[in-house]
Amino acid sequence: MEKTAEIRQKFSECGIAGLPQLIASYEGDARSGVQAAVASARKRIESYEREVRRTEEMKRYERQYDAYSYICGIDEVGRGPLAGPVVAGAVILPKNCSLLYLNDSKKLSEKKREELYEEIMESALAVGTGYNTPARIDEINILQATYEAMREAVRALSPEPDLLLNDAVTIPGIGIRQVPIIKGDAKSISIAAASIVAKVTRDRLMVKYDEIYPEYGFASHKGYGSSAHIEAIRKYGPTPIHRKSFIKNL
Repeated sequence: MEKTAEIRQKFSECGIAGLPQLIASYEGDARSGVQAAVASARKRIESYEREVRRTEEMKRYERQYDAYSYICGIDEVGRGPLAGPVVAGAVILPKNCSLLYLNDSKKLSEKKREELYEEIMESALAVGTGYNTPARIDEINILQATYEAMREAVRALSPEPDLLLNDAVTIPGIGIRQVPIIKGDAKSISIAAASIVAKVTRDRLMVKYDEIYPEYGFASHKGYGSSAHIEAIRKYGPTPIHRKSFIKNL
């Protein structure tokens, strides 16, 4: 007879597609350890099926506009921080995209964002990013700087999109049809993918800035106005990557 530990190992190593057959093979085994493995496997299947349903629901805009050839999701990260750039992401996913767990980047752990970033970069038809510097933000304001970054991200795409699904905004100066969606990064897989690309790209930049300006803790707070960050500004003064218009009252 197989040992319980061996059976549990089989379950832990089994992919989701093989779990039903494994459950059928061992659901009659009365040993508590085996029954625990079977129960855990059933929960894995239920969780996976919930995620499939959630992801399918997030494709409703992509299905609604299926007549368009290249649907692009676009989103930005970094409008609120005291330091660092604003970054926009633009992503065209294939129509048969099967990626799971795409969501608003703020709802994902850093580890999950990094994993999904790699999957997006591998499976997307096109990915574009756009940036705007703290100096430019100070010059023209954060909203206009964000629009510039978004236009740059769209221009970087090949093939060129024929429809933009935007997170809430309508971007001026773009001739492509746009569909603004409130909380779009939680409602559209294309926008969610763009949100993840923008977030991971910006976070990696802030980690590099942390190496240049280690006193400020950019790797941890990514330039946002944490108490430690504000205290560092007061103690050491602003760096070249701080947004003067954002910290003038500090």
